Amino acid sequence: MSATLLGSIARTDRPGTALRRFLALDSAVTTANGLAYAAFSAPLGRLLGIGQGLLLELGLLLVAYGAGVGLLASRQRPAAGAVKAVIGTNYVWAAAGPVALVAWFEPTTAGTVWIPAQALTVALFAVLQQLALRSVAE
Repeated sequence: MSATLLGSIARTDRPGTALRRFLALDSAVTTANGLAYAAFSAPLGRLLGIGQGLLLELGLLLVAYGAGVGLLASRQRPAAGAVKAVIGTNYVWAAAGPVALVAWFEPTTAGTVWIPAQALTVALFAVLQQLALRSVAE
């Protein structure tokens, strides 16, 4: 994601709008990723070096999570507690990726690149959401 894109998403005179936009972007990316994992679990599993069954389960989990984040983003004023839960979940997911990379998975080269890249993306969502939530609370 470019700084220009993120800047244009955050640009608003209403802090709650930026928060909702970052939640919506998180929802879209997470749901799309989950749909890809679920629909193409066999070829993506081979490409990444992750079992097909695990990738299917992760895909379904991500679709459900992405839908929940999307529902939260659709609220005029997302509840701070729910936003904090999304932020915390994103931080946990971001930390779990690299741990899984060394502790559980035997990824291919593509998986070794993809897993940390995905973790960084999720961590970025968490940071942006946290900053946006902070500006809403001020």
